[in-house]
Amino acid sequence: MTDIIRKHTNDRMSQMVIHGDTIYLAGQVGTAGASVAQQTQDCLDKVDALLAEAGSDKTRLLQTTIWMADMADFAEMNAVWDAWVPEGCAPARATGEAKLALPEFLVEVIVIAAKA
Repeated sequence: MTDIIRKHTNDRMSQMVIHGDTIYLAGQVGTAGASVAQQTQDCLDKVDALLAEAGSDKTRLLQTTIWMADMADFAEMNAVWDAWVPEGCAPARATGEAKLALPEFLVEVIVIAAKA
């Protein structure tokens, strides 16, 4: 049986759960009050760090869900995303509009990736 590994866990959630060769990340948010571009970059920096900790990287992305407070900011978010995703490694992705945990949050990124 494969163990489930939970990291950066509190009473409510884990920032990362590893099961077998699959890594599940909690929703990552950026600096509240920053621009959409900066919040997106903050989210992706956190994703990079968590994947590295799990022994993986953004070339191993399987699926990503991106929540945005306002879809009017879609192009600004995508400019940062497109510069971050390695060529040929784009995951299955969905993007939608949602009310996020705090009104200052504009972007939240959720990732599932394979271990390297």
